[in-house]
Amino acid sequence: MPKTINAIGVHSAQSDMTFMSIQRRDLKPTDVEMEILYCGICHSDLHQVNNDFGASHYPMVPGHEIVGRVTSIGSAVTQFNVGDYAAVGCIVDSCGTCPACERDMQQFCEGGTSLSFNTPDKEMGGFTFGGFSKTYVCKEDYMLHMPENVDLAASAPLLCAGITVYSPLKHWNAGPGKVVGVLGIGGLGHVAIRIAKSMGAKVVVLTSSPAKVEDAKRLGADDAVLTSDTEQMAGYASKIDLVIDTVSANHDVNAYLNLLAIDGTVVLVGLPNEPIEIGAFNVVKGRRSFSGSNIGGIVETQEMLEFCAEHGIVADIEMVQPDQVNEAFKRLEKGDVKYRFVVDMKAL
Repeated sequence: MPKTINAIGVHSAQSDMTFMSIQRRDLKPTDVEMEILYCGICHSDLHQVNNDFGASHYPMVPGHEIVGRVTSIGSAVTQFNVGDYAAVGCIVDSCGTCPACERDMQQFCEGGTSLSFNTPDKEMGGFTFGGFSKTYVCKEDYMLHMPENVDLAASAPLLCAGITVYSPLKHWNAGPGKVVGVLGIGGLGHVAIRIAKSMGAKVVVLTSSPAKVEDAKRLGADDAVLTSDTEQMAGYASKIDLVIDTVSANHDVNAYLNLLAIDGTVVLVGLPNEPIEIGAFNVVKGRRSFSGSNIGGIVETQEMLEFCAEHGIVADIEMVQPDQVNEAFKRLEKGDVKYRFVVDMKAL
């Protein structure tokens, strides 16, 4: 019989977050149940709560950067034991048979990726409820092992922010001899700096905020450019191999295309609401590219967690209690966080 548990969610795009009760399914043979300890707050949560993409379903329980402790396992589970520290990121199911799934890229599943919240729930009907809740139940093949001796709370944002930037950095071969620009220093950008630097690349911060210029060195960047300073921008013209564009607001990417070296790429990982226009000559010159990347598959996400543990990479977080979530969302909308909110779900 499904369990009724406590959660935090919204009933409409206009309503505040509130405490509510939801149901979690009975464990099937390959399911794992965990008690949620921490859950990060991502800009995607804000987009979904506000129905910015026109695809939100209510009531909604957000949260997809979920870390917890295994409390129960199904009879056929082999990869987890009760007491293990585990995690759930963005993906909780996929078809498993399409070309994308066969390549461990479940985020591009042709049959439709099931996300940890706000997508059709194939097991219980309705829509999936996320990590702002007391427990989570997930198929073991879509759960992740948390490495030993890591800060669980500060590692929670890696489940989305970490894999979102790790995947393109790896795909476009960030490493020694490469110059990586990180555009936008927020939840994604500050993690991108640390990962790119640990991969061996030279890292240049690109930001509109003088305060972020000051903070760039602390985060590990080799240099920082104030994007409103034309002289500073000109100093990196045709010198950057890869720009990780984390900006979720409307912005002109052409200025950053012109920073690219030959065969360089600007990779969009933010989600602006407005269409982006590309000037033809800005990509034709230098065989430059504008591309995009979307999280990563389960295998790659586990690889990212191990990489970050090995290099001591975590997010800079501000812990909030369940009754502070509304305030945290309002501050996130204003960009008032350095650099990621994490909810202490133990207090729920």
